[in-house]
Amino acid sequence: MRWRKFAGLIAPLILSACTIIPSSAPPGGPPPAPGIAPTPPAAPLTAVDVGVRPGPAIETLALTAGQPGAALRSFIESCKVLLARTDGSGLTRNDDWRPACTAAPTWSSAGAAGFFTSYFETARVADGRTYITGYYEPEIAGIRTRQPGYDVPVYKVPPDLVRAWPEETPPEQRVGRPPLGRFDADGRFQPYHDRTAIEAGALAGKGLEIAWAADPIELFFLQIQGSGRLIGPDGTVVRIGYAGQNGLPYTGIGQVMRDRGLIGEGPGQYPGSMQGIMRYLREHPEEGKALMRLNRSWVFFRELTGDGPIGALGVPVRPQASVAADPRMVPLGAPVFLTTDRVEVKGLWIAQDTGGAIKGANRFDSFWGAGSAARTIAGGMSARGDALVLLPKGTLARLSSAGRTAPAAAR
Repeated sequence: MRWRKFAGLIAPLILSACTIIPSSAPPGGPPPAPGIAPTPPAAPLTAVDVGVRPGPAIETLALTAGQPGAALRSFIESCKVLLARTDGSGLTRNDDWRPACTAAPTWSSAGAAGFFTSYFETARVADGRTYITGYYEPEIAGIRTRQPGYDVPVYKVPPDLVRAWPEETPPEQRVGRPPLGRFDADGRFQPYHDRTAIEAGALAGKGLEIAWAADPIELFFLQIQGSGRLIGPDGTVVRIGYAGQNGLPYTGIGQVMRDRGLIGEGPGQYPGSMQGIMRYLREHPEEGKALMRLNRSWVFFRELTGDGPIGALGVPVRPQASVAADPRMVPLGAPVFLTTDRVEVKGLWIAQDTGGAIKGANRFDSFWGAGSAARTIAGGMSARGDALVLLPKGTLARLSSAGRTAPAAAR
């Protein structure tokens, strides 16, 4: 996902998903023993690798649950990309989507359930058991030009943030994309400035500020979401979105706080939701600053135009219609039908985004829009249930003939 690289990490127990890799570790892992050729990295698993089988007949699903009309509108917006991009899950080809994409604009929102019934079949990836969190578009106090009370910088991507191989990296380890970093005054490549250094002024005075926020804690969480709205005292709105990241590992402070006994359900603990974590940070400012600085990652922004934040598919994500998914497990642009223990997320969604913690089969992050209600729902969203990916009719037969599906299984 381009606009919210770390979204989905704010729900209870989820603020912690990333692994810290010491900056001193050489890219690609330790060097091989002398005389032994390095083992190439294993290819990431796809939906086909973990197993795909036919789901229940689509006519048996309660497709009128949720907002099928909104899902239809989002599917239509996805079609221009669906017909051109390569599906990383290995499930579909561009032409598979053409009949549904051609017909979709002729269907009304009222007939959305009928559209999906007519053009799709259900597939279960792996065991279909799903876990769903939520994300939203934060609204925080901010303006374009600095003034008293608005002195937390919102930076654009610095020109000295580049990809390169450290000179000490052996040629056989220079696999994939080089790491992000910067060249120092002596021309040596090194990791980029971390959160502590940036907050201390490493980027100040370089003309990189695109806006100024009022509250460093709110900006910290906006960076986790990857996109948001800055609201000025006169009501002016500036929409900003993810533009880049400093290349340093993300550390979810929620798990750190849980490990330290600061959040949880015990006496004297703060709730493990985003709201509870923010409350702790405000009531313990010095400890809170130190906790936030454990997350060395820093997100850079750009100003957005248009009527919605842009997801990884390159189209706007829509409230209660768009989910983030792992593109190796779900074709981006595909409909997804969720049956969960949280009524808010039951029904049809469209996979239009990705996220740093949204990895693996049946892991989704639901988008709830902007405003206080969206913030409350997304901040506490933690749902479990069953997920079905909707594929164009005939896709499963083609996959089966190629030996790429498992037989249907009773559940």
